[in-house]
Amino acid sequence: MADMLASFPTDFRALVFGARGGLGAAFVAALQSRCQVTALTHADIDICDEAALAVLAEQEKARGPLHLIINATGLLHDAAAGVQPEKALKQINAEAMAQVLAVNAVGPALIAKYFLPLLAREEKAVMAHLSARVGSISDNRMGGWTSYRAAKAAQNMVVKNAAIETARRDKQKIIIGLHPGTVDSDLSAPFQGNVAEGKLFTPPQSAGYLLQVIDTVTPPDSGKVFAWDGQEVPA
Repeated sequence: MADMLASFPTDFRALVFGARGGLGAAFVAALQSRCQVTALTHADIDICDEAALAVLAEQEKARGPLHLIINATGLLHDAAAGVQPEKALKQINAEAMAQVLAVNAVGPALIAKYFLPLLAREEKAVMAHLSARVGSISDNRMGGWTSYRAAKAAQNMVVKNAAIETARRDKQKIIIGLHPGTVDSDLSAPFQGNVAEGKLFTPPQSAGYLLQVIDTVTPPDSGKVFAWDGQEVPA
């Protein structure tokens, strides 16, 4: 990790949402030796609570510019709340779908609204949201998982819109989506049965791959979604 994120200034500032999850915690652990990182869990901030995000943004603004913002939150299933990925349209539940859309699309949009202005203007600055290949419309060949697919597709549109708008005044800021592959975490635990050998990543492994992607992206990449291996994920 010695050369990791060499494209960023020395001792830069980073903010990680979703720091309690497997991948979020791995991002924090990887960043701690490289920069000043603030780790935020759901207990610290609900990304769907706009008023709380506004207050947090003001607090962070007072601490100086940010160079890296990673949104590692996400909702695929929650048995207690009755949220499960659908196998067919007949399984769609309006309340569950609204929860999935809120966490995976509305939350990222609010993060962009309040925290993009806090990114540094004179040095490399990146906002990255965890996306998923299943959010690709053109790559959808199996159907199913309607709520999660729709939510991640919506999130990808938020990333694209934010990139276009931001580039009009801050051309150096980079906003991207990241597909982490299948990570051995609570989110993927019920769905790991069909993962090919060698394609189930540990959280530190996936975080390392994604930080390499973040290190290599440049302003022309803003608005795109990249997989863990650096390949662009089609819209």
